[in-house]
Amino acid sequence: MDILVIGGNRYFGKRLIALLRESGHRITVLNRGSSAAPEGIEQLVADRDDESALASVLAGRSFDVVVDQVCYTPRQAEIARRVFATRTRRYVMTSTVEVYEYEDSAVPVAESAVDPATVTVDTGLPWQDPEFLDAHYGEGKRQAEAVFAAGGAPFAWASVRVAHVLGGADDFTGRLDHYARRIRAGEPIAVPVVNRPATYVYVEEIAAFLAWAVGADFTGPVNAHSHSPLTTADICAEIEKLVGGRTVFREVEVGEVSPFSFARSYAMSNSRAESLGYTFTDSGEWLAEAVSETIGAMRR
Repeated sequence: MDILVIGGNRYFGKRLIALLRESGHRITVLNRGSSAAPEGIEQLVADRDDESALASVLAGRSFDVVVDQVCYTPRQAEIARRVFATRTRRYVMTSTVEVYEYEDSAVPVAESAVDPATVTVDTGLPWQDPEFLDAHYGEGKRQAEAVFAAGGAPFAWASVRVAHVLGGADDFTGRLDHYARRIRAGEPIAVPVVNRPATYVYVEEIAAFLAWAVGADFTGPVNAHSHSPLTTADICAEIEKLVGGRTVFREVEVGEVSPFSFARSYAMSNSRAESLGYTFTDSGEWLAEAVSETIGAMRR
């Protein structure tokens, strides 16, 4: 197949590209040119927010599948929907567990908890403002999904709601480093008074799932995560083994808490993905390795 990957030159995106290439697909990468495509991969350069530039660089091109790794706003989704209307038969958008940020459920949430067909789209919000976008990450993804889910979509569309990702020496988020520095120094780690577990996925597994989704035929949103939610304590216990020190939690009722600590329950259910034929691992199978990869890279 001819596959276009928008963005995706780092972290699990680069792993996805490698997997697709190994499977014999023809891969093209589209980005703003700030990073080069892997050797042997064709690269198209355009700002996805510039509709005319995007259409120009894609003139005369079509793809079996488009994988959109960097669609963050309804404006970007509207541009993509128009530009790719006649250029692909399938569009796979990387979404996020944060679409469920307003949920508080005692049981893992299914995709129906956030139906994109019922989400209100407001392109008049200041989506171009980086601070606004960062503060409304989940809302931007919800509204982007809603644009693609609207009636009369020109292509088959799916969104992969990705859980919190762990692992890899190239983890750029700094979240595990936040814990490692405090555990090593014995400094307190701020967590909610009631700290809920959450769903996670290994970086290699989410790349594999996205590669599988490229060749699948399901549509609409699907949750993607490993079995067995993890707590902040689970993650910190693995970090302790590597850096020494002791985890000290400080419970706070208001104010900012540490990453990977949650006052609300919105762990996802992956039953839809598994009913479609994908089998996930258990987080206990990879947690130690994932933490070791990232913390080990920080210490080099």
